[in-house]
Amino acid sequence: MSLTIVIDTSVMISALISQHGGSRAVLRQCLQGMHKPLVSNALFAEYEDVSQRKMIRDVCPLSDREIRSLLNAFYCVCKWVPIYYLWRPNIPDEADNFLIELALAGNASHIITNNAKDLNQAELQFPALQITTPTEFLRG
Repeated sequence: MSLTIVIDTSVMISALISQHGGSRAVLRQCLQGMHKPLVSNALFAEYEDVSQRKMIRDVCPLSDREIRSLLNAFYCVCKWVPIYYLWRPNIPDEADNFLIELALAGNASHIITNNAKDLNQAELQFPALQITTPTEFLRG
């Protein structure tokens, strides 16, 4: 069953750095068409920024060209979602509010993150939206 999901930057970076694990498996499922990932201007910019950081490049086994190719392939399977309404769910890290806004705008069923605890602490709750780690998501 194909699900519409949002993949947090923490998961994307973990997938780039580690050849094994839940993050890489979720990314692989998206690339194989098993799920429909959503992307917005804010998430795209964050993926681009964080993947280019020296500290990430230093620990990533992929070359710059391979990282670029992987991100481009991922973008090709994403649905680009414009954000017209800001919900401001007020989570501990204000900079992550856009993930919930993207999920709501694109009607996602899940946000996949390595930071589920913070995202689940939002003052404004959306019961139909599941916030989960890659491992929990894969267990289904």
